[in-house]
Amino acid sequence: MSEAMKLIVDGYVKLRDDLKAHRCRLATELKSLNGPFDLTSSVKQIEREIEVVEEGLAKLAGER
Repeated sequence: MSEAMKLIVDGYVKLRDDLKAHRCRLATELKSLNGPFDLTSSVKQIEREIEVVEEGLAKLAGER
């Protein structure tokens, strides 16, 4: 996972599920595309980013 994505998550984790929802929509859209391009690696990257967002949200929930 890129350090940049972790920093982005840290910055946006206070916005709750917005970042996660966006990434989930993006993954869903990429999975639904039928074209000449192999988007598997992009989908996997986005799914890893969703995991990072979920970890951040779990940390936030633990702070309450």
